[in-house]
Amino acid sequence: GYSQSDDDDFQWELVSSSFTPRPSPDLPPGSYLMVNASRHTPGQRARVLLSPLSENDTHCLRFSYLLSGSDGHSPGSLRAFVRVNGGPLGGAVWELSGSHGHQWHQAELAVSTFWPSQYQVLFEAEVAGGPGGFLGLDDILLLKYPCSEAPHFSRLADEEVNAGQNASFQCTAATEGAGPVTFLLQRQSGPAEPLATVQSVSARRLLATFRLDGVGRAQRGHYRCLSQAPHGAGVSNFAQLLVREPPSPAAPPQLLRAGPTYLLLRLNAQPFAGDGPVVRRAVEYRPARGAWAELHPVSAPTYRLWHLDPDTQYHVSVLLTRPGQGGTGRPGPILVSRTKCAEPMRAPRGLAVTESQPRQLHLQWEPLGYNVTRCMPTVALCYRYNTGGGLQSDLPGLHAGGTGHQQIHHPDLPPHRHVHVRLTLSNPEGRKEGRESVFQTDEDVPGGIMPESLTFAPLEDAVILRWAPPMEPNGVITQYEVSSQSIESSDPMLQVPGQRSTISKLHNETFHVFVDLLPGTTYLVSVRARTTRGFGQAALAEITTNISVPSFDYADMPPPLAETEDTITVLLRPARGHGAPISLYQVVRRRGRPRDEPDQTRCFPAALPFSMALARGLGVYVGAELPARSLQVAMPFTVGDNGTYGGYWNPPLEPRKAYLIHFQATSRLRGDTRINCVRIARKAACKDSKQPLEVAQGSEEVGLVLGICVGALVGLILLLGVIVFAVRKGRKPFRLAMAVTCGRHEKACMISAADRSFMDQSTLQDEERPGLSYMESLNPGSWGDPHSSLVNESSGLLGGSLHHSCGRQVSPYPTGQLHPAVRVADLLQHISQMKTAEGYGFKQEYESFFEGWDIAKKREKAKGRQEQLLAHERHRVKLHPLLGDPNSDYINANYVDVRGYHRSNHFIATQGPKQEMVYDFWRMIWQEHCSSIVMITKLVEVGRPCPQPLYGDIKLALVDTETLAECVVRTCHPGTGYSARHEVRQFHFTSWPDHGVPYHATGLLPSSGWRHRPDRLLHIVLDVMLDMAECEGVVDIYNCVRTPSEQYVFVHDSAYRELVRLDPKPTRPSCGRSSRLGPCWGGTLNSARPRGGARRRVRSWPQSWLHFFQSYTRNAAFIITPHPLPGTTIDFWRLVFDYGSTTIVMLNQLNPPCYCVCYWPDQGLQQFGPMEVEFLAGSADENLVTRLFRRPNRTRLQEGHLMVRHYQFLSWPAFRETPETAASFLHLLTAMEKWQAETGEGRTVVHCLTGGGRSGTFCACAMVLEMIRCHSLVDVFFAAKMLRNYKPNLVETLEQYHFCYDFAREFLQVPESR
Repeated sequence: GYSQSDDDDFQWELVSSSFTPRPSPDLPPGSYLMVNASRHTPGQRARVLLSPLSENDTHCLRFSYLLSGSDGHSPGSLRAFVRVNGGPLGGAVWELSGSHGHQWHQAELAVSTFWPSQYQVLFEAEVAGGPGGFLGLDDILLLKYPCSEAPHFSRLADEEVNAGQNASFQCTAATEGAGPVTFLLQRQSGPAEPLATVQSVSARRLLATFRLDGVGRAQRGHYRCLSQAPHGAGVSNFAQLLVREPPSPAAPPQLLRAGPTYLLLRLNAQPFAGDGPVVRRAVEYRPARGAWAELHPVSAPTYRLWHLDPDTQYHVSVLLTRPGQGGTGRPGPILVSRTKCAEPMRAPRGLAVTESQPRQLHLQWEPLGYNVTRCMPTVALCYRYNTGGGLQSDLPGLHAGGTGHQQIHHPDLPPHRHVHVRLTLSNPEGRKEGRESVFQTDEDVPGGIMPESLTFAPLEDAVILRWAPPMEPNGVITQYEVSSQSIESSDPMLQVPGQRSTISKLHNETFHVFVDLLPGTTYLVSVRARTTRGFGQAALAEITTNISVPSFDYADMPPPLAETEDTITVLLRPARGHGAPISLYQVVRRRGRPRDEPDQTRCFPAALPFSMALARGLGVYVGAELPARSLQVAMPFTVGDNGTYGGYWNPPLEPRKAYLIHFQATSRLRGDTRINCVRIARKAACKDSKQPLEVAQGSEEVGLVLGICVGALVGLILLLGVIVFAVRKGRKPFRLAMAVTCGRHEKACMISAADRSFMDQSTLQDEERPGLSYMESLNPGSWGDPHSSLVNESSGLLGGSLHHSCGRQVSPYPTGQLHPAVRVADLLQHISQMKTAEGYGFKQEYESFFEGWDIAKKREKAKGRQEQLLAHERHRVKLHPLLGDPNSDYINANYVDVRGYHRSNHFIATQGPKQEMVYDFWRMIWQEHCSSIVMITKLVEVGRPCPQPLYGDIKLALVDTETLAECVVRTCHPGTGYSARHEVRQFHFTSWPDHGVPYHATGLLPSSGWRHRPDRLLHIVLDVMLDMAECEGVVDIYNCVRTPSEQYVFVHDSAYRELVRLDPKPTRPSCGRSSRLGPCWGGTLNSARPRGGARRRVRSWPQSWLHFFQSYTRNAAFIITPHPLPGTTIDFWRLVFDYGSTTIVMLNQLNPPCYCVCYWPDQGLQQFGPMEVEFLAGSADENLVTRLFRRPNRTRLQEGHLMVRHYQFLSWPAFRETPETAASFLHLLTAMEKWQAETGEGRTVVHCLTGGGRSGTFCACAMVLEMIRCHSLVDVFFAAKMLRNYKPNLVETLEQYHFCYDFAREFLQVPESR
């Protein structure tokens, strides 16, 4: 059934051709519903409704339609609607318009609904404008099977999406026809959407997909699929599109606790706005000033955010997510929170100078991130620098702000100063200090020299000017500029101001001598210093030279113009003043013999008038005084004219007396007076008075001769008296008081007496003993003090003073009349006489040695090194015999009995043991309780090895070995077979040659400074002679020694040198006030050539000499040479590399006029002959310039490179004998020792201008430094003497010798240097 709609414009008409005529013949016959378009206005509609259906399946609705218009015009539109569940009508599912003829057409409508849904089909006819026509419906059938022309849809499912996402509907249609099908998506209350994609699933099934992009709440509703075919349409059921809103929290998260790197939160996820359910929670945070954000899923009500930056503000929010894509809602309300500060991780790094200026530094450092600062930091920059005088100034820090500041500059810094800079990073939680960096400001113009420091000593034609360096040098002073200009003069002949003269001085010269100046002239002198930046302010001073004596125009004494008995007329010529005008002239008369020739330079500043001279009995007086203005030109003057000139009477001359006439001129200026005189005439006595004068002269000569004779006679009588008194006094026996303990180690001064023959020859008497020596005067209270023995032993030896004399009972030596003992004071003269005529005296004494020693009866040749040197039976050492060996008591060793000065059998003399005698040797050591062994032979002698007595069949424990330059000290313990502990020290003197004697005995003498020496470690005779000199004041070498001739002379020289060391005062009278040490030390200052033991030649260059010198612990440690000349630079570098020198010490300044030029490369690689020297690095301070060179070996690459450190010492000016300070010299030696400790013990090349005094002072100070560090002793004498043994001009002056003591004191006072 059907029904008419109530909401249309007109009704359908039911046409039945059986009952009513057809409205138009064009209409087909039959019964059907019709709309006559010509009866209605365009746009009017008529609707017919079918009955509602609720089948749960697909229905096929088939109907016939008619669209017939006049003349082919469209009568209107015919549409079909499907309403579901009484809902909105929606859009048409089928629609057709136009004119289709006067016949019926068939169409199908496939409706796919599912229970419990109901649907209702509605047909609508809409009239179109035009001439009219007919629209009709007929044969509406509901079929139970699918349509054949319209596709059927499967069930369309609901779609649920989150807002903002894409929704898609998939419509599956089954079709039987082969025609084209158009698919549409129709909204229940909206237009149809076009097709997205169609996919053929099978031959009869199509899949149409509709996509809705970015759906929101407005797109929610019901949708269905439509299909349009040529002969029908299909419609699906309505599917609901559900659009869900993602959830979002209603409240922000809650902050529970905040730390430097974390935040503890409560999420507050409930309640929330939006659709549920919530399947995931997350926390989103970002820095307040950052562009990044992070999202952390959360599964608990609370959550801790880790790894945050300290002191940083964060925005934190919570995100909730529901199921489905795009289910995460908007972030909830934001929590704004800040982390706490934390201690900085580290200090700033990368501190560097971007620009250095004289008074400021531009600094920068690496950027600082929050991972370093961990808070809003404050960068403080602290700096300090030396303010002069050794003080360090800690200045307040500069605040560089936060991390954004990476540069800063220091203002108001001193120029050319080392600035110690340190960066400090701080925040409220802590601070970190960086390493201290040292930068140096650039040089600036030096400050002005203080005018108060200008001191001068004016002379007549010269001025000695001295000045002090500027208080603010602001760099390295390169030179001084001294200028002078005359500005004022009292000499009217001089034109002032004069021409200005300028001269440059070296940086270490703070004095200048102006020469060729004019007397009495004021000069304006200026001195200014210069650095690389330019000159500083000049210091000005006015200096006036002294006036000079006037000068006369008398080439020789002129003849008088006229002469009488009582007068003489002379020609007076005006004098010329120098620096001051002539003030007055005087004519001076002097009585005397005519042949007297007084000194021409002698003047008479205090000459008196005639009356006063006559009253005092003087023969010199002023006869006339003339003003300067009265003598402008030469004029005659009569001496003795009885006139008065300037208040002085000119009396007549006495005829019987001779006179010398002097003309004297005086200049005065500012309290300074200069007088010059010239003899202008000589008047002899008259002839009648000549004979008495000669008689008087003869009487004077006779008196002089008689006086000389009487004086000689008195002196001869006194000399005879002294001799007689001395002889008588010598014949009286006397006994000396018991002496105090001598200062020698482990020795006692034994009581001894001199026999008659010895006393007859001795020249030393108690009455002749002098007072205390210089050393004793320094210790007046030391006598009788046992702790002062070390001082007493070195006093009064050469002067013969006994002081603590040894009593004598029996003389141990057979002294006789022919070879008496020699006084210590006469020892030098005795040695000099004996060495004359090629040592004839020593040869004669040596040949007179008596024999008579009985040789040992047991001649065990196998137990001796040389057959002719056997032990003496009377004094030989007898060992305890071994069982079964009757000859086991023999060893080639003798006691040396020196009774009176040591205990009996104190020394044992033996040969170096052969290999088979080592056991006997150690038997003797143990039997005789020997604690010291002195070995004065080398390990290989004349090509034959000498076994060391420290090693053999007996097991020895070597405890310590100490190596010095000339000695090796070994300490051992023999342990096998003995229960007691017995320590033995061997002193191996390594510088004794195979033949002859050492070049010097300095290493044998006590001044060698060995820490453990056997008594004094001397040759036996030397030891005895020193004790004899100390106790008796004499030495008797002849009656003590039996050695070869060379050793005989060696003992004399060594004894004298040691006595000089112990009491140097009497041996140096010739020095006077001179500071040179040459005459006093046995050397000449001009003898700069080394002696044989120290001289070496550079390999392949015989023309270049070098000198090897030992240090305290090493042999040939120093090479001393002069500064290389321009032609010997190549030889100098070959010397350095041939002898493996790693250190060069330069003690002079560069002076090109003296050929002292630079011999090293300033940068890069430089060729010196066949060698290449490469400059690597350099540094400098106010005292020292250090350079590092490398010599690559191109020919032998396996030898590598030789690194050489060059030290140029700046604090030793050319005009000084010693360095400016001992501290600067100690700095040089300390730096050199540090370098040698790093590179090994290479030789040190030391040079100054001449290779003399300065180099020797350096080596002596180095030896003193080694003494202190090795043995804690100071012996400057030993160090200087050791050097001067080979080259006398080393340690050249007394000032240099004193400086060595100052150096030792400086080292001991500075704990850092030790």
